[in-house]
Amino acid sequence: MTEPRRLLLVGRGRMGRLVESLCSDYGFEIAGCVDRAVAGSPDRWPDADVAVDFSTPDAVPMNLPRLAQRRISTVVGTTGWQAHERELRETVAAYPVGVVAAPNFALGVNIFLVLAERAAALAARGSFGAWIHELHHATKRDAPSGTALALERAVRAGGFTGPVPIASTRAGSIPGTHTLGLDAAAEAITLTHEARDRSAFARGALEAARWVIGKRGWFSMRDVLEL
Repeated sequence: MTEPRRLLLVGRGRMGRLVESLCSDYGFEIAGCVDRAVAGSPDRWPDADVAVDFSTPDAVPMNLPRLAQRRISTVVGTTGWQAHERELRETVAAYPVGVVAAPNFALGVNIFLVLAERAAALAARGSFGAWIHELHHATKRDAPSGTALALERAVRAGGFTGPVPIASTRAGSIPGTHTLGLDAAAEAITLTHEARDRSAFARGALEAARWVIGKRGWFSMRDVLEL
């Protein structure tokens, strides 16, 4: 029987606990957790085959280089830290590790982004306007969400050059809903992805964790899913 791979949790909030509860389905066992008590002491971090980070935006720029130095490949599910992405890419590139960073790990969301890019390419030929609306739970810190910004990038990649306003709603316990609207004078198109619960994000992160072991470089979910 194949021995389980060792997975290090970085952050043990709702998403971290969900990853922990599902990890055995993907051939992992928990090596330990980096929480506030040990975050500042990397020498106390357990060894692992891979780490999954669902911590905080401020923690990612500190933790990711430390994980790379320990030769631990990492899946980053935290959002709101992307202003530091260029310097983190440069730092991590010096080590033999892989990083999968994505604003959203749900399979459906990544299919949605591909569809949005194609829809935007077609709409760019006509007189359509575009808009994005995203909804999340009241405690989500970043607005617009990382997924909404990725959706805007997909629309731009499709060749749409007009304004793309993004509206954000924070209320209750909404796991995440994202809508792209394409509006013309006589017709409208809306594409929506709705997360029913957070397990889709955790399962996608675990798929990415299984995939990135043994790889070197900076990757996205498009790489993992070969989209």
